[in-house]
Amino acid sequence: MEERKKRIFSGIQPSGELTLGSYMGAIRNWVQLQHEYDCLFCIVDEHAITVRQEPAQLRKRSVAQLAQYIACGLDPEKNIMFIQSHVPQHAELAWILGCYTQFGELSRMTQFKAKSQQHADNITAGLFTYPVLMAADILLYQADLVPVGADQKQHVELTRDIAVRFNGVYSDTFVLPEPFIPKLGARIMSLDDPSSKMSKSVPDGCINLMDQPEVIMKKFKRAVTDCETAVKFDQANKPGISNLLTIYCAATGKTMDEAEAEFAGQGYGVFKPAVGEAVVELFRPIREEADRIMKDKAYLEGVYKTGAQRAQYLANKTLSKVQRKIGFVAR
Repeated sequence: MEERKKRIFSGIQPSGELTLGSYMGAIRNWVQLQHEYDCLFCIVDEHAITVRQEPAQLRKRSVAQLAQYIACGLDPEKNIMFIQSHVPQHAELAWILGCYTQFGELSRMTQFKAKSQQHADNITAGLFTYPVLMAADILLYQADLVPVGADQKQHVELTRDIAVRFNGVYSDTFVLPEPFIPKLGARIMSLDDPSSKMSKSVPDGCINLMDQPEVIMKKFKRAVTDCETAVKFDQANKPGISNLLTIYCAATGKTMDEAEAEFAGQGYGVFKPAVGEAVVELFRPIREEADRIMKDKAYLEGVYKTGAQRAQYLANKTLSKVQRKIGFVAR
């Protein structure tokens, strides 16, 4: 009998534009993973509303993000691609799992502490409990693996703790997911503060997937470097140049040694525009294809509706089992 492929669940919030960081660190890896795993790629719009969103923009970005996923190389036939709010089982399971999650566990989540400082005037219950919704996202599909960066690993650990607790009370119900950190991919830092991860919340230090070439070039020319001129990877002493070298290698496929040799003795005035050009050419076909897909509204609607139907089929199998085990009357 053929062994079942391992299942992956991953998602990105449509709270802003997809960035160079999200492309290099996540989406490009997803394109490789789709050939080896059963994959669900979700636009997690329910997570996005933990902070205030402009409704029309949220709707627009959710659909645009799907178009960009496809333009980056994700195949809607091969993967289940859907919008989180179109599968109500996420919210249903999140409530149930919230009753098996300890207050202290959520209080210790580092992202809650960070976001509470960023949004001190709007610290909602949703901001506090969204790791439970993330656990529901993962456990609903019996995902084996969850591609995450270091900043999200704590959420997968909490998901496992919740699953172990539930399984201990009601017998095996959930697969215990593992954090999956792909070998490929690069941690991309902000262009204006190389000590911080590139984030859509800091526009000046961020390159967006759909930025026009002139915008990309301008941002790279203004990128923070140092007072020297040597193009050399040195994370401790030259974080800005090291970040640009990482981006250049990720965009071109060159090794760090090849990149350093290419710009030996040339200085930052040559190097920074070259990094910009490499990113412009990397993103050009993606941007053009995403623009084309966005014009085909019927196609996009078909993708996200079919994706939601396929996701609901899997979600219902898990949710009905959970409801039965905890004592809910069958519908």
